[in-house]
Amino acid sequence: MLVLGIETSCDETAAALVDDGRVVRSNVIGSQAEHHRPFGGVVPEIAARAHVELMLPVLDRALVEGGATYDDLDGIAVTAGPGLVGALLVGVAAAKGLALATDAPLIGINHLEGHVCAVQLEHGALSPPLVALVISGGHTSIALLDERGRFSTLGATIDDAAGEAFDKVARFLGLPYPGGPEIDRLAVSGDPAAIAFPRALSGGGYDLSLSGLKTAVIRELRRREAAGEAVDTADVAASFQEAVVDVAVDKTLAAALAHGVEQVAIVGGVAANSRLREQMAARCAREGLRLLAPAPALCTDNGAMIAAAGANRLARGERSPAGFDADPNLTLEAVEGLTSREGSA
Repeated sequence: MLVLGIETSCDETAAALVDDGRVVRSNVIGSQAEHHRPFGGVVPEIAARAHVELMLPVLDRALVEGGATYDDLDGIAVTAGPGLVGALLVGVAAAKGLALATDAPLIGINHLEGHVCAVQLEHGALSPPLVALVISGGHTSIALLDERGRFSTLGATIDDAAGEAFDKVARFLGLPYPGGPEIDRLAVSGDPAAIAFPRALSGGGYDLSLSGLKTAVIRELRRREAAGEAVDTADVAASFQEAVVDVAVDKTLAAALAHGVEQVAIVGGVAANSRLREQMAARCAREGLRLLAPAPALCTDNGAMIAAAGANRLARGERSPAGFDADPNLTLEAVEGLTSREGSA
């Protein structure tokens, strides 16, 4: 089964061809980083316009690199949400147009489900149950994929997403956008115990909070500046990163143990962070859990993960109606409403 995956939930215009939900034939990403760098973050209107400009070139390249034509497609999968509504609409419109022109089955995919399915591109078909930490620029949540293959959200950030916090702290440290990779690189030479930043909501439950941590970093930088103290940016970066990683790992492992699963996945753009991968691997090994982590290149938004998720649903006979809408607030639990089984209303 050859599936075309289209992803435009934020600032990456991406398309990919995936065979049988696991074999990546092409994975093309049109980056918009240069468009947004002057603003220190993603500007929704600029993102939507850039998707329009990049969509056809990205699709053409995905087909050429994958050695296929539109006539070869067995299905078209597209991110339906969550994300920036203007950005989502570009991808959904493109997918609907292609499905109409080629008569290929169409399937709408939840962006977070796509991130989890990136695991199968390296580790083989998903074998539920598992707990996944979905951690990126726009999303930070802990999800359960149960034995029936259904997702449920166990906990989520109540304010900032992890990637958003990384970008904002990086900006105050004078680092370029996107800030996550820059903090990761800088933190390698810093002391993660240098500054005792807070670990919010570190008690019970699986929700996370990062706004207070971000504020604590900014206040510490301003305090030192006002006092004329030198600021070791590597120590600040390492201490901030450690605070994010500590809580994310603790809560993910607590969820996995409480729900009796033997597999943990870390996915999303921030899952490329070297310290998070190191600490999660160590904790999983200690608890006897299997860690599933895509290669860093598959952690960021990409079309291959959407194609993989689409292949799973298409193989189960699921389809989306031509009139489905992009939903910027689509939840994992609501994703079942995007599709229906073949032959059902």
